[in-house]
Amino acid sequence: MNSNFMLKVEDAKLPDIQKALQQAGIKVRSIIEVFKEETKKEEAK
Repeated sequence: MNSNFMLKVEDAKLPDIQKALQQAGIKVRSIIEVFKEETKKEEAK
């Protein structure tokens, strides 16, 4: 069975997410970044 999920993360990069999922025994077919938004912390810079 194939499932699609969307995550919203604050302090992770794509490779970090893939590695964490694989370490949990989850086979990752692909990860696609669909949207990047500025956080209040980044806007203050």
